[in-house]
Amino acid sequence: MGNGQRNKFSKTARPPAGAEVISVPLIESDKLINLRLELSSRALLKYFKITMKTIPFLRCLNMKEAIDFYTNILDFKLKYPNASADDWVVDLVNGEAELGLTILEGDQKLGINVYVRVDEVDNLFKKYVSRGLVAPNKPESPVHNGPIDQSWGMREFYVNDPSGNTLRFGKIIDQ
Repeated sequence: MGNGQRNKFSKTARPPAGAEVISVPLIESDKLINLRLELSSRALLKYFKITMKTIPFLRCLNMKEAIDFYTNILDFKLKYPNASADDWVVDLVNGEAELGLTILEGDQKLGINVYVRVDEVDNLFKKYVSRGLVAPNKPESPVHNGPIDQSWGMREFYVNDPSGNTLRFGKIIDQ
């Protein structure tokens, strides 16, 4: 760059109005170098994006039975391969969904409800039944017997785990 033009990365360049300036230490060849980053507020927020994820914990009476139910019927996997039924708390994952199982009384009460939004309920219910889910044939709660359209615009089915916790699977009814 000649004729008095400044490189936007030169020492004399100034950040644009509204830009956030941060220093990031870098190690290169045993030297500590301060790299001055000039980012707009939007880029700064994107770079340091804070994410949040809710992970419900369900109390279970028998950890082995709960792990078998969630992994063999509901498609969850152990988040940590070394986890076992001897643990007090076990983390499970299914895609982006995550939940914890606990046998500790102080962590949670029995009979918790968790809502699970899915893209498809009918085939998912059939898949769970094919893996051993028993529809309880509850005339007072048909949503436990299979997917139904609810008056609030959701198609849902409910599954009770062996400890009495309920997972409510639902999708928005297509218009």
